[in-house]
Amino acid sequence: MPNSLNLDAKICHWSFASDDMDTKSIEKGTISICFVAEALECIRARGQDQNRLLTQAGISPELLESPQARVSSTHYGQLWHLITQAMDDEFFGMDRHRMKAGSFTLLCHSVIHSDTLERALRRALRFLHLVLDDMVGELRCDGDLAHIVVKDHVFGQPETAAPPARAFAYGTYLVMLHGLACWLVGRRIPLLKADFRCPEPVFSNEWRVLFCQNINFNENHSGISFAAEFLELANIQNERTMKDFLRTAPANFLVKYKNSASLAAKIRHRLRETAPTAWPDFPTLANQLNSSTATLRRRLSDEGQSYRSIMDYLRRDLAISLLSDTTHSIMEIANELGFAETSAFHRAFKKWTGARPSEYRCIDSNKPSSSPARAQQAAAMSPTTAVKNVATLRSRTAGRGRVRSNASNSSDFYGPRS
Repeated sequence: MPNSLNLDAKICHWSFASDDMDTKSIEKGTISICFVAEALECIRARGQDQNRLLTQAGISPELLESPQARVSSTHYGQLWHLITQAMDDEFFGMDRHRMKAGSFTLLCHSVIHSDTLERALRRALRFLHLVLDDMVGELRCDGDLAHIVVKDHVFGQPETAAPPARAFAYGTYLVMLHGLACWLVGRRIPLLKADFRCPEPVFSNEWRVLFCQNINFNENHSGISFAAEFLELANIQNERTMKDFLRTAPANFLVKYKNSASLAAKIRHRLRETAPTAWPDFPTLANQLNSSTATLRRRLSDEGQSYRSIMDYLRRDLAISLLSDTTHSIMEIANELGFAETSAFHRAFKKWTGARPSEYRCIDSNKPSSSPARAQQAAAMSPTTAVKNVATLRSRTAGRGRVRSNASNSSDFYGPRS
C-alpha cells in the first residue's frame, strides 16, 4: 500500500480513528447558507420562484437573510436535486452547455469498471469534457504529486482570454471529482493544495474545511493536488454499491469527504462519539490525548481553532440536524445538547446562526404530516448517540455538565479558555 496513505496520521502525534471511510459513522455536518444562495443563483437569474424550491426542500426562505445560517446536509441535498430537476442542469447553469439531469449517473457508469483510480479519473475528465464547454480538466503527474488542473475554455482562444468563472463553478467541478475519487477507493484522499483562478469568495473558509487549509486564489488556473501514489489505489466499488451511492451523491460530497486531517476535525469526531453533556473539559481532553494543555492549545491555535469553538460549532450542527430532521421539541433539543435552560439555547443558537430555532422548522405543505413511524425514523437519523438514546440523556440532571449561560459567557462549562 502506498506510504502516502499514512499522511493523515502524521498530522498529529496522537492516535485517532482511521480515516478509512465508514458510511455508518460519517459525520453529517451542516452546510453554509452561502452555498444555498450560490446554488439558487440560476433560479433567480431565470426569474423562477426560489422560495417554492426552498420550502419543498424543508429550508426556510428567511434563512437567506442570515449570513451565519446553515442547513442540514439532508435538506441541502434535497434542494440540489430540486434545482437540477427544475433547470435540467446538474451544473446549475454555470456552463454554456447544460449538464443534463442524469449526467452524473452516466459519469459513474463510465468509470465503475476502471481498475485503478488513475484510469477512473482520466475517464471522468474525458466525460466532463464532452458534457461541459467552458471548463476542461486534465490529470497531471509531477513526481510525487498528482494535480487535477481545470482550465477555462473558449474555443480557439487561449485560457487567459476567458474571464474567470464563478468560484462556485470551480468548487462544484472539483467537489464532484474529488468526492467521486474518494468513494471509488473507499476513503478520503487528503488534499495538499487547492488553487482557484477567481478572486477569494466570502465562503472561502468553508472551502478550507472542505478541501484543505492550503488554498490560493487569483491563480493562473484552478485545481487540486494530492499525493500521486493514491492514483495506484484499486477501485473497490461495483454496480451494486453504486446504486446506494447515487441516492445522495453528489450533493452529500460537501460534508461526506470534507477535510478530516486537522486536529480540530479529529477532536470533533471524538466528541461526536459522546453525549454533549458528557464532553470532557479542556484539561481532561488534553490528558486523554497524552498532551499538556499548553501544547494542545497551541496546536489548535495554529489551526485557528479553540476547544470552545469546536464545541460551539458541533452543538450548532447537532442543533440544526435535530431541528431539521427530527420532531423533538425545542425544549427537548436544548436538554439533549446540554443546556439547562431553553432560553440559553435560544441565545446561543441566535449567536451561532443569526436565526431563531423556529426558523429551521420549515414544513412543506405538500409533504405528508409526521406520523409516529416517521418521527421514529427521523430520530434514528440523528447524528449522535445522544439523539439515539434520549432517555439516557434526560436522566442526566441539570447542573452536571450543563450549559448554564449563553454561548459567549459560559467558561464554567467549557473550563479554562482554550
